[in-house]
Amino acid sequence: GKGIAQRFAEEGAKLVLADTETEAGQATADEVDAHFIRTDISQMADAEAAVALALDRHRRLDIMVQNAGIYPWQLLENTSPDDWDRVMAVNLRGSFIAARAALVPMKAQHFGRMLFTSSITGPHVTSPGHGHYSATKAGINGLIRSAALEFSGYGITVNGVEPGNILTEGIEQHRGAAFIKNMEDAIPLGRLGSPRDVANAFLFLASDDASYIT
Repeated sequence: GKGIAQRFAEEGAKLVLADTETEAGQATADEVDAHFIRTDISQMADAEAAVALALDRHRRLDIMVQNAGIYPWQLLENTSPDDWDRVMAVNLRGSFIAARAALVPMKAQHFGRMLFTSSITGPHVTSPGHGHYSATKAGINGLIRSAALEFSGYGITVNGVEPGNILTEGIEQHRGAAFIKNMEDAIPLGRLGSPRDVANAFLFLASDDASYIT
């Protein structure tokens, strides 16, 4: 999320950042001269408040990027229904709620770019311990396709980005150099993607150059 915010800010976008992590979210907002609002994306009222802040500060909502997601490693045999519901609530329900909240102003202005972070995990590949996460990302792809069809008449495009393993601070801290090297050896370009690589994909899909892609 931080990388996406930084890249959009470089292009002059006026941003509202929404996250459950108040300290980190506000720090990023300060860095990119954005507004921040603490948001639980699984709650409709929170999403509506974030949209309302964007409209209050900027009068329009042209681009919505739903990047919130959680991926606790957990084998299915050890996953309780509550564990499952928690991942579904943030990743899949949160994507639906973000779309519903953003639809209102985008429909009224007859323009919008709805963008979602999906993943290769679920739609294409998976691994042990990612059953709930995989299911949410496959579900997000279904949501994207349905929303693209239903919202096209309102001048709204709906797209997603499916990253693989991205070299974030978290993966460096928790996986270690040997794990990263093994992943890099399996990638034709010989490196993991960076947050900026992902942000550039979002930036393209938000641009006029992608106006015929949905």
